[in-house]
Amino acid sequence: MRPFAQEFEFARALGLQMVERGDGRCTMAIDVNPQQHFSPQGAAHGGVAYSLADTAMGGALTSLLDADQWCATLEIKFNYHVRVGEGRLTCEAAVLHRGKRVANIDAKLYQDGRLVSSANGNFAIFAAPSTK
Repeated sequence: MRPFAQEFEFARALGLQMVERGDGRCTMAIDVNPQQHFSPQGAAHGGVAYSLADTAMGGALTSLLDADQWCATLEIKFNYHVRVGEGRLTCEAAVLHRGKRVANIDAKLYQDGRLVSSANGNFAIFAAPSTK
C-alpha cells in the first residue's frame, strides 16, 4: 500500500491526523479548536469537516491504487447534519465501488459518538505523471 498521511502542507496546517487506513477504508481525525477552526458564528467552519472528509476519502481510495496511479476529487455531495464544536472530529471513509477510471466513496463524520456530517463522492483514477 502506498504511503498516505500528513504528507502535504494543507493537511498539516489543518491538523489532520491519520488513524487507520487499508483495504479501501480510511479513518482520519482532527482536534477542532476555536482559535484555529471556528467561524465567526462560534462553530467549526464547514470547510474543516469537508476537508477532513475529502482527505479521508482520498486516503481510502489510494489504499487500493497501484504505485503508478493517482486520484483526484471529481465531486462530493456533503451533508451537514448538526454543528461541529470543539473537540475530536473523526471521519470514516470507505470505497463503495471502484471502476477503472472512477471510484465512489462514502464518508461519515462523528463528534462525541454523534453523526454530524455525511458525504458521498466520485474520484477520478488516472496514471501518475511521468517523472522523466
